[in-house]
Amino acid sequence: MIQGTIARITGPVVEAKNMVGSRMYDITRVGEIGLIGEIIKMRRDVAVIQVYEDTSGLTVGESVTSEESSLAVELGPGLLTSIYDGIQRPLPIISKESGVYIPKGSSVSPLDRDRKWHFSPTASVGDSVIAGDIVGTVQETSSIVHKIMIPDGTQGEITKIKEGDYKIDEAVGEIEGEVPLFMRQTWPVRKPRPRKRKLDPETPLITGQRVFDTLFPIPKGGSAIIPGGFGTGKTVTEQTLAKWADADIIIYVGCGERGNEMTEVLTEFPELVDPKSGAPLMDRTVLIANTSNMPVAAREASIYTGITIAEYYRDMGYDVALMADSTSRWGEALREVSGRLEEMPGEEGYPAYLATRLANFYERAGRVVASGSQDRVGSVTIIGAVSPPGGDFSEPMTQNSLRIAGAFWALDTNLAHRRHFPAINWIKSYSLFLDRIQEYYSEHVSSNYGQLRQEAMEILQRESELQEIVQLIGPDALPESERALLEVARMLREDFLQQFAFHEVDAFCPLEKQLEMLNVILTFHKSAAEAIRRGVILTQITELPLKSRISRMKEIANDQALEELKSLTSEVGKTIAEIEVL
Repeated sequence: MIQGTIARITGPVVEAKNMVGSRMYDITRVGEIGLIGEIIKMRRDVAVIQVYEDTSGLTVGESVTSEESSLAVELGPGLLTSIYDGIQRPLPIISKESGVYIPKGSSVSPLDRDRKWHFSPTASVGDSVIAGDIVGTVQETSSIVHKIMIPDGTQGEITKIKEGDYKIDEAVGEIEGEVPLFMRQTWPVRKPRPRKRKLDPETPLITGQRVFDTLFPIPKGGSAIIPGGFGTGKTVTEQTLAKWADADIIIYVGCGERGNEMTEVLTEFPELVDPKSGAPLMDRTVLIANTSNMPVAAREASIYTGITIAEYYRDMGYDVALMADSTSRWGEALREVSGRLEEMPGEEGYPAYLATRLANFYERAGRVVASGSQDRVGSVTIIGAVSPPGGDFSEPMTQNSLRIAGAFWALDTNLAHRRHFPAINWIKSYSLFLDRIQEYYSEHVSSNYGQLRQEAMEILQRESELQEIVQLIGPDALPESERALLEVARMLREDFLQQFAFHEVDAFCPLEKQLEMLNVILTFHKSAAEAIRRGVILTQITELPLKSRISRMKEIANDQALEELKSLTSEVGKTIAEIEVL
């Protein structure tokens, strides 16, 4: 143990002298009550420490002790269903012991030391194992089987392993050299977990949201950002994705969000039912809550805590989706600590290394073959919300995230004000994964996907151009064909892209239903264009009763949708073709 004394206090930043022998990123205990901190700068014998707790009451001369280990999370059975703060302290347990406020210097085990788990070995005595190999399983929740892996740096022949009920501090087996095997392990949060190799992201992450799956898809192992101003629906969008995304495990990081928003998440998530299993959604979820009134340094750590837990379940062979809400608050924490350190500021006061830190985080997404002798494929998909001040997408957090993330889902304030949700701007948004996803869709869903999407985007783009003319001279001055295109664009916006997150049917739309809905609207477009060329007036088409059926097609039960939509497509083409010219 290395022990020094406090020489200077500047908010969450503390300088301690006589710290010779300390290393960067070592965890420290600061003051008489033992506040948790981390060394972020060394200068001769002075260590600069960012403290993860409120430093009010600290005085110069109090002791500082280095634990000579970096900030790490504890990994093992019991992570799922848990609610942690930014440095993996279990909030429900602290609440029971201390009330609504976290006492300074609070140190609670992240995993329950008293609970027994039933361990079922999958390896036998005499087996040779290396780091990453699975040696047994634990039924962690009704939905998820927890796989016990050999920790990094350990290998050899198993000399002892036995089925039974164990606490996480009890050895379930032994490797030659009397090395005990436990169900838990620790991992430093700033260090990516190893993997055998990284794979190309080719399998789509199905979200059930039409604007994402059809227009701007991402694969498992990809990354996306959702920038948007206040009230545009970032949090609701992330919660919707958490509920419906085609992922085995959800890690939800509430990073610096308002307390009332996180309160809603913490109260609603335990009550949500997993649509896949019928069990509580929390059975496959870990929540990390670090609200805007909590210590700023812990906010910066919360992102790393979340991604490390995500990588741990990825290594078991699971597909993990990490929702970070919001990375802008994480950037603000970096900026505040950087200012306390008196570092040279970059653009808008953010530290010069902002882009590097963001890249280090987003690059930990990916679809990989996990370490070990057994081939397991898992993935971590990162979806980060960004909160640019005033909805200004040119600010540093949005621009730096934009360079790294593969999908850009731009939220639009005007759409939100018009009650169009998800308020994704289809002109500004894009996905760099489109080519790979298109191959998958063509092979597994529909060979027409690429053509349907392209036609829809062209109509929406043309509508955007025509709106400038409409605002000057009005829609009546346009030719019938252009007015028909505006009508089809309206149908795309209101009947396809708009989706009600709380509707019992429309909350989730299967991919096959999405493409058939799109096919109905585009068939209407082609049939209407042909009829207008024959001399039919647009009002004759728009007054057809089937228009109302198209507007209600999103409410068709998912198990009946394909048959009804295909029938509707045929009826649209036939009905419009039979309209007589006046």
